[in-house]
Amino acid sequence: MYLTKNHFLFVFLLGVFSMQTLAQDIKIELGESEVALNETFTIKVTVSGEKIRSYDQLPDIPGFQKQGVSQSSSMNIINGQMSSTNSVIQYYKPLRKGQFTLPDFTLSVNGENVSTPGKTISVIDARASSRNNRALDPIDDLFGRRDTEEPEYVEVEDDAFFSLSVDKEEVFVGEGFNVSLAFYMSEANQAPFNFHEPGKQLERIINEIKPGNAWEENFNITSIQPEKVEFGGKIWTKYKVYEASFFPFNSGTVDFPPVGWEMIKYRLAKNPSFFGSNRLQDFKTFYSQPKSIKVKPLPPHPLKNEVSVGNYRLRESFDELEARTGEGFTYDFTILGEGNISSIRPPVVKREQKLNTFDPNEQVQINRGRGKVTGMKEFSYFITLNEQDEVALKDHFEWIYFNPNLAQYDTLQPKALVNVTGESRINQAISSSRLGGLYDLIEVEDNKLLNQGYKYYFSILINVLLFLALILLGFLIVKKN
Repeated sequence: MYLTKNHFLFVFLLGVFSMQTLAQDIKIELGESEVALNETFTIKVTVSGEKIRSYDQLPDIPGFQKQGVSQSSSMNIINGQMSSTNSVIQYYKPLRKGQFTLPDFTLSVNGENVSTPGKTISVIDARASSRNNRALDPIDDLFGRRDTEEPEYVEVEDDAFFSLSVDKEEVFVGEGFNVSLAFYMSEANQAPFNFHEPGKQLERIINEIKPGNAWEENFNITSIQPEKVEFGGKIWTKYKVYEASFFPFNSGTVDFPPVGWEMIKYRLAKNPSFFGSNRLQDFKTFYSQPKSIKVKPLPPHPLKNEVSVGNYRLRESFDELEARTGEGFTYDFTILGEGNISSIRPPVVKREQKLNTFDPNEQVQINRGRGKVTGMKEFSYFITLNEQDEVALKDHFEWIYFNPNLAQYDTLQPKALVNVTGESRINQAISSSRLGGLYDLIEVEDNKLLNQGYKYYFSILINVLLFLALILLGFLIVKKN
């Protein structure tokens, strides 16, 4: 009994598997071997019992130009059994007369490889009355539409454009400006569009427009979302595909050339029908206008090649602090605002004996959104004081930057005060600090007295040798004369 059940289960699963295997039947049909100049050649891919989920790009044919792709589907019910058929048809337009060869090719359709032999295609003169050579839907026989004319597709006028936009026409060196690329369609647009390989196109466009004389902060748009905007008396749907802020390194100009953005644009059937495809896939490329940003040099200043440019403010970790001599505390000097946050340098520290600081720990946060780059950079200092005093940290820290809105330099200084109490630790600080130079040798050099007499005898020997050399030189001169 147990074996019988297992046998039944095996037969059942085999039947299900066989049904799934047979459910998808893929065929490739090639057009006529003879085509007139005013006709089209077709390659038709048909899948029975399954939708067409994916398929490879159909091959190119020498002497022909791809015209577009149409899709069709049909459903039959015979004796209560339902079957469906889905087709993809690629159209080819002949460019000149002659014989052309379509080589053997293999397509992957719904993950299954299908091979078909090629054929030789003869292109002849245009016919007076073009015959119907289109790929037909499987349901045509059922409704007697074999002799119907090939559908005529027309291009619908569109109201759309592709644009590169900037938020500033003129900036200072180091000042940021925003750049965005977007496709716009008006609310009244009737032409059907779809995006075509946006990732590949965007990679090419960025390589074309990215300037070499500016720092880029990319906003990293991961999905194209529609947005309603209004200008020119119309309502538009905006599809932003790229956004970044650029910070120029030097004066002059930052130039953006015109770039093309390709969209799938469908042609619509002039006489639409319930069966077959009522639109034909085509492509249209939209081009942006070139842009040029003027970059002005910063005004004269000793630090003009080092300062940051932007709108910044200072945030401190405390306003007033009680501290004791010799004990350390942490002070956070945080710069916040809009600009090239990653390029912010630490504040200038004025070295004085009563305030000891160490190299700061740094923390940065950058936000990209709403057309701006904002954030903060925090410098965390560990400070020790050795004398009783009231210390104003503005006397020890300062950060100079250029404000492009005011077109002038500005300085951020702390407002915090430190009240130091306790005994003076100056002597301990000196004794514990490294004196360097000669003092470093005290611990390693021998303290024995050395006999310096050899230096006296060495000097006498050198003088004697010099005297003998002079006598020899005089003798040679006299002998020669």
